[in-house]
Amino acid sequence: NTFFVGHSIGCQTILRYLESLPTNKKVGGVIFVAGWFTLMNLKTDQEKEIAKPWLETPIDFEKIKQHTQKFFAVFSDNDEVVPQDNKKLFEEKLGAKTAIEHDRGHFSGSDGVKELPIVLEQILSL
Repeated sequence: NTFFVGHSIGCQTILRYLESLPTNKKVGGVIFVAGWFTLMNLKTDQEKEIAKPWLETPIDFEKIKQHTQKFFAVFSDNDEVVPQDNKKLFEEKLGAKTAIEHDRGHFSGSDGVKELPIVLEQILSL
């Protein structure tokens, strides 16, 4: 009955947490908002330094999929840091259902995003 919802680097955190669980532990599902395996337009050395270990450390997707088969990932068509190819990667690597929202940036408050109904809909459907 446990569901995880993560945004951006939080999605990486959830993936790596699931990867570390014992095989017999199950979760209800995972929702990723602006999750990524690749990034673009990192501007500062600090941003690049923070992202580097997350980008370079391999992920065992088979281990992750032992804990749930229910993954949903939502992306924006104008996210400045998460390239659109991540949608296909989430589908291929996790079998995730995916969606693209129009003009939501990186889904932050500074992008004007205060609610994300698609996430609630997906949680209820999982």
